[in-house]
Amino acid sequence: MKILALESSASACSAALCRDGELIAQSFQCSGLTHSRTLLPMVHDMLENCGEGLAGVDVIAVAAGPGSFTGLRIGVATVKGLAWAGEKPCAPCSTLESMAWPLAHLEGKLIVCAMDARRKQVYHALFRARGDGLERLSPDRAVSLAELGEELKKFQEMKIVVGDGARLCYNTLREQIPSLALAPVHLRNQSAWGVARAAEELVKAGALVSGAELAPVYHRLSQAERERLEREQNTKFTIEGDQKHV
Repeated sequence: MKILALESSASACSAALCRDGELIAQSFQCSGLTHSRTLLPMVHDMLENCGEGLAGVDVIAVAAGPGSFTGLRIGVATVKGLAWAGEKPCAPCSTLESMAWPLAHLEGKLIVCAMDARRKQVYHALFRARGDGLERLSPDRAVSLAELGEELKKFQEMKIVVGDGARLCYNTLREQIPSLALAPVHLRNQSAWGVARAAEELVKAGALVSGAELAPVYHRLSQAERERLEREQNTKFTIEGDQKHV
C-alpha cells in the first residue's frame, strides 16, 4: 500500500511517500513562503523524482487539525483536489498524533505534543511511546499553558515535548516540570512521515473518507469568528442596557 501524505498545519510544510510502512521519499520546507505556493510543487517534484504518479497511490493523507486555520485549509484543499479525479480514499489525520509517531520508539517516555495556538494557549495531546505504537492519554484540545503544567505534574516519567509550540512549553514549564525535555531539532517540527504513519492506523480502523467528505478539524473558532461573536455579545448588552433605561 502506498500512502501520499501532506503536512501544512504550521510554518513548516512537507510531503512524504510511503510504501507498506517504509518511507520512500520526503520533502520538507520551512522557508516562510506560503504553503499555497510550495505544497503542490513539492508533491509534484517528489513523485516525479521517485518515478511515481498519483495513479499508483492508494491513500492520500493530510494533517487535518488542529493547526493554523490557513495552513489546514490549504492542506485539505490540496488533498481534495488530488483525490478527486482518481476517487482516492483520504486519511484525515490528527496533527498532534502525527507529531508523536516519529518518537514512538522511545518506549515508556511521555510525548507532549504542543502547537502554539496563540492567546496563551497550545493545541495539545499526550501520548505514551510503546516502541512500535502509541498510547493516547488525552484528546486533542486547546488548553492554557497553566492547565498543561498542572496536567504534566501528574506524571513522573520523562516527558519529551514536540511540535512548533515545544520551545514555548519548555521555556514556560521547565522549572515546574524538571523531567521535561525538548525533542531533538530534527524530530521537533511536524512532518509528513508522521502523517503517513498515523494514516496507517486509520486504514486499519476503516476510518478513511472520500475527498468530498474530507474537512479540517479546527478545535477552536477562528479569530474572525471570535471577534464576530464578541461584537454580537457587546451589541446584545448595549441593547439590553438601553431597554432598562427606557
